[in-house]
Amino acid sequence: MLLLIDNYDSFTYNLYQYFCELGAEVMVKRNDELQLADIERLAPQHLVISPGP
Repeated sequence: MLLLIDNYDSFTYNLYQYFCELGAEVMVKRNDELQLADIERLAPQHLVISPGP
């Protein structure tokens, strides 16, 4: 699973669509929804941090 951190930027969903087209299983979370422990619990194989406004 690829975890995509959304920094409140509309480009995040362009990234989401691109990764899905490549066959990735993507989970999107807003930057203020997660703590480090949450990310560790999710154990993503990849982590992408989106640009922000």
